[in-house]
Amino acid sequence: MPSRRDLLTAAALTSALAFAGGVQDRADGATLDLPTNLSFEALQQRLADLYDVDRSIVTFDAAYYGAMTKPVQAVYVEKTGWMNRHNSTFLRSAVAGAPRDAELDKSRDAVAQMIGAQPEEIALAGGGTEALYALIANYGLLNAGDAVLYCDVDYDEMQYAMDYLEKSRGAKVVRFSLPEPHTRANILAAYEKVLKETPRAKLLLLTHVSNRNGLIPPIREIIAMAKARGVDVILDSAQAVGQMPFDVEDTGADFIGFSLHKWLAAPLGTGAVYIRKERQKDILPWLGNRIHSADDIRSHIPTSTVDFAARLTIPTAIEVQKQIGIERKFAHLRALRDYWYFRAGEVKGVELMLPSEKDNYGAISAFRLPGMKTNDEARKAQAMFIEKYKLLVVAKAGLASGPLLRATPALFNNSGELDRLVSAIQKERNFFI
Repeated sequence: MPSRRDLLTAAALTSALAFAGGVQDRADGATLDLPTNLSFEALQQRLADLYDVDRSIVTFDAAYYGAMTKPVQAVYVEKTGWMNRHNSTFLRSAVAGAPRDAELDKSRDAVAQMIGAQPEEIALAGGGTEALYALIANYGLLNAGDAVLYCDVDYDEMQYAMDYLEKSRGAKVVRFSLPEPHTRANILAAYEKVLKETPRAKLLLLTHVSNRNGLIPPIREIIAMAKARGVDVILDSAQAVGQMPFDVEDTGADFIGFSLHKWLAAPLGTGAVYIRKERQKDILPWLGNRIHSADDIRSHIPTSTVDFAARLTIPTAIEVQKQIGIERKFAHLRALRDYWYFRAGEVKGVELMLPSEKDNYGAISAFRLPGMKTNDEARKAQAMFIEKYKLLVVAKAGLASGPLLRATPALFNNSGELDRLVSAIQKERNFFI
């Protein structure tokens, strides 16, 4: 019997790549020159050629924003011009053959196909943060006295949203930290312990890929563990979608928020929310939103005048990723990470943040310089790497064990730039001692 993904794949993306008004996406019909037998170095060059980025400072911050490729940027510019020409006639669905919602549905369809969902389970959002706020703040099954759970590797703003449930809904907030080292066994034991010790737990925030240290926990096992105790899970996949192979059925999650402007490299301000069809009634409409009916997933997201050109460009970003190949993309990102990470770990006193276990990391990783103990010191180190070496690594707080420096190579980074990072870490190992 064909799988859900097989059935959804039958709706080809090519139909979503043509845009009304005579504007054709440049990625439509184009083929990227990426032979399968390229070496690590040769693939770096081919991928770098897809981007137009400033290299006066080497950016290792793809976890914040993934720059658009040239084909995506070209389509976004074209769609911006088209939107400006047609302005309210498009927004009011007055352009012949191009009703607004039908055009936006092409982007919803493309996102659904990418993650193995049904189109009616997807609503476009202004980014992963907006999508996750919508899920957390409007979770409808919470009663006063119920507990909500999150841990130190979770994203700051999503922690704040969980805290908001205490003031707005009378929930009890239970915060916990994952024990280090972040081994699979330690992670599973920590989640099992907090679930067992919190009998009134109702909602768990779970981060698919941590923005702090890059940890990829065993999410399917954790979600199954929570569901067995009657605890719903909101999955933060902002750093997962577009970075790694992703299928909603593989996660087991009913509620997922994610970005599209990070690893998919769609225009800024794009993301989406997934709610399994039979669970949509359990997320309340956004602040009583009645623009769409309560059984329409779009009622769960703010209704506003957004950057429609950005949203209409999403299928092009998906098509570019499809031509690169998500398995190949993820493998290359991990290879870039390994290239600097293990060499940095050989520098005396430098602390790496993740144990070497299979499948527990992607592109994101982090380190501590010897003697770096405070958030102010981490920010000082970030400034030093920028000013002295023209390298952007990011100071991150939030882990129970202390602050760290995050380095996240993008597809446009190369070995030479990573060599510069390792050399800078070696030279500055005594920066705080």
